[in-house]
Order: sequence, then structure tokens, then C-alpha cells
Amino acid sequence: MRIEAHVHGTVPLRPETSLSQVESALRPWLRYIDEDSLADARSVYEDEPGLSFDAKGKILDICWTGDVGRGFRELIEEALQALCPFTESAAEIEVSYYHDDGQDEFGMVFVGPTPESIHERQKSRMIDDVSGMLARHFTEAEIGEVAALVNQLFERNWTEKTGSAQSGSTSAPRGLTPAQRRRLH
Repeated sequence: MRIEAHVHGTVPLRPETSLSQVESALRPWLRYIDEDSLADARSVYEDEPGLSFDAKGKILDICWTGDVGRGFRELIEEALQALCPFTESAAEIEVSYYHDDGQDEFGMVFVGPTPESIHERQKSRMIDDVSGMLARHFTEAEIGEVAALVNQLFERNWTEKTGSAQSGSTSAPRGLTPAQRRRLH
């Protein structure tokens, strides 16, 4: 069964991070797509740069699409988790799967230097998403109430986990509406 995957995000890296460290972290992904370096990791779409390391700005930009198999989901999470020691701050990477049968999925992989930073980025992303949906129907004050509740839920969840949040954790995949298909940026 053919699956097209799109991986998209920007990862801020520590100042001392080198290209070889990034390539080493992403080696499982590079091996999967049969490439030796980030420069060779091109997307199937010409207008997408693939994997790009900005040595001066210490940024890893990802905008890559390719045909993948069932094992890709675990592999991409493993590769992105390996980036965590090199990250300056937490970031999310969108991973979308476009199945031939139209059952598309969307997920996130969060990376960051610490479990706490990842947790904070997940919370911030959730509050942004919920606030955006509510903005169509509610006032800023009402949205603030819901955002405060989401914040409380995340804090309670963190306390219950007693700091054991895992780097690179993902949100559950969800289906995409036809308007969201393809090129989510």
C-alpha cells in the first residue's frame, strides 16, 4: 500500500551543533530514503527543499515529501528524537500521511532539549490550536477561560507524570479534511 508522507518543521539548534551531528542523529531517516547526507535528502516535489541545515543560523528546516512504507512512522520518530540533545529550544514537526484510500492522518513529533521544554511547547501548541478554533464563536475573555483550563490540565498531567515526559512524544494522528490535504504550510 502506497503512503505519501510529508514532514515539515523548523528546529532551532544549539550554537555548537555541527552538520555531522545532525546527519548522525537523522541517520535512520537518511538510510531509509537511501541518501548519505542532508544535501541529498530531496523531496519528491521540486518546490520543497527537503532537509536543510543552516550552519550560520543553526536551524534545521524540514520540508520533505516521499513515498514511505508502514515502518516509517516509528523510524521518523526515532530519528527526530535523536535530535533532542542538539536542540536549543523545543519545536514541533508536523508529519502527515496521505494514503491512497483517502484516509489521511496528521501528527506531531515534539523535540527539545528537556522533557520540560517539550511539555511547555505541547501546551503552547494546544492552547494556540484551541484558541484558534474558539475565536470563530467566542470573545477573548471566553477563550481565556478555556486556555486557563487547558493550562491546568497540562500542569496536572505533568504533575501526575512526575516529570517523566518523554522527548519526542507525539500527539495521536487525526484525519484531515479535504481542505487540509497536501502541503500544510
